[in-house]
Amino acid sequence: MISFDWAMKRLLRNKANFEILEGFLSELLRRDIVIKYIGESDGNKENKDDKSNIVDIFVEADGQELIIVELQYDSEYDYFQRMLYGVSKSITEHISKGAPFYNVRKVYSVNILHFNLGTGDDYVYYGSTTFKGLHTQNELILSEKQKKVYVKENIPEIFPEYYIIKVRKFKEEIKDALDEWIYYFKTSKIKDDFSAKGMKKVRETLAYENLTEAEKKEYWAEDKENRIRDGELHTKYAEGKFDGEAIGIAKGEAIGIAKGKAEGKTEVALKLLKKGMPKEQVMEMTDLSIEEIDKLIK
Repeated sequence: MISFDWAMKRLLRNKANFEILEGFLSELLRRDIVIKYIGESDGNKENKDDKSNIVDIFVEADGQELIIVELQYDSEYDYFQRMLYGVSKSITEHISKGAPFYNVRKVYSVNILHFNLGTGDDYVYYGSTTFKGLHTQNELILSEKQKKVYVKENIPEIFPEYYIIKVRKFKEEIKDALDEWIYYFKTSKIKDDFSAKGMKKVRETLAYENLTEAEKKEYWAEDKENRIRDGELHTKYAEGKFDGEAIGIAKGEAIGIAKGKAEGKTEVALKLLKKGMPKEQVMEMTDLSIEEIDKLIK
């Protein structure tokens, strides 16, 4: 399967492919999402030399909801403020001048991050707005009249909601349908038994063999750049049972070789194997098959 970030930039804005993003958002928000419109965003970078790898999609869903889906690889310390800015901008741009405040649109901010934002032991975080009494700690709720005006049951339903998916924190243990999507985000692979909403369409549409020759060439050029970036991030945050320092050194060498030599896959693999890296990780770093790795070992 092609990577989700590349699909976001090139394929998901096609109305015929709305089902893919609808599937992911439905699993994340735990209700059926129907997309009316996907808009272009100023955040999308078409310049191939751009290294920030920022991809975002603006979605208008059935029920007048606005959803910002953003994917980013590179670390950004002020990313929380960027989330806030994006939501605020969407709210102000989608209310007519002089319109009553109850016309303010509901906004969801969905952030798929390949860097470590903040500190926490989970890989999916959710944020909403509630009001609690300073003295009683009781939560403020809507009156019955307000429920009718807002067509909402609770105050958090009025305010923006935020989702942060920390892809690198995901340990590839599938517990539910949302995990299937996060597994795909991290590995660009789909297991045969995956049944999350939208996965069938992913299999049909995002298979590499379905791309045109021009798209394949473009995909591999960008994939190489992303793999170098991926290796750099792995080096910074190398963790796990296998010696972290050895992983960092080995991956650093792999990045250098990949940048300097077009034929570097085999040489990279040999260096990683000599460092003691498990062959599964060597496959991931070099894109060699298990048969090719076994030949090198022999």
